[in-house]
Amino acid sequence: MEAQNNVDNGKTTAIVSYITIIGWLIAYFAMHQNNKTSLGSYHLRQTLLLFICAIVYQIVITVITMAVPAIGLILSLVGLVFLVLWIMGLISAINGQEKPMPLIGEKAQEIFKNI
Repeated sequence: MEAQNNVDNGKTTAIVSYITIIGWLIAYFAMHQNNKTSLGSYHLRQTLLLFICAIVYQIVITVITMAVPAIGLILSLVGLVFLVLWIMGLISAINGQEKPMPLIGEKAQEIFKNI
């Protein structure tokens, strides 16, 4: 029974981590700190790198759009990649899987291995 409870707790942490940066903070500080699970840690690492990349990308796109509006508009469509990665990660969390996101998943596990 306790093993099932840990899976559920890890799954909840994993899912909540995908709900914006605020959700990530809640998942990390309120749910993960006292009950660390492999699944929770895995998805916290994934979403942290995803959010960091998305924020940096948005800053760059904003600067480019100010300089050259037409190019910025085209590049902002590339931002849909972050939405696709987010959906893939969320589905993995809902299914209780430790499946890496394409492009950034393995790197997230290396960079944030202390989470």
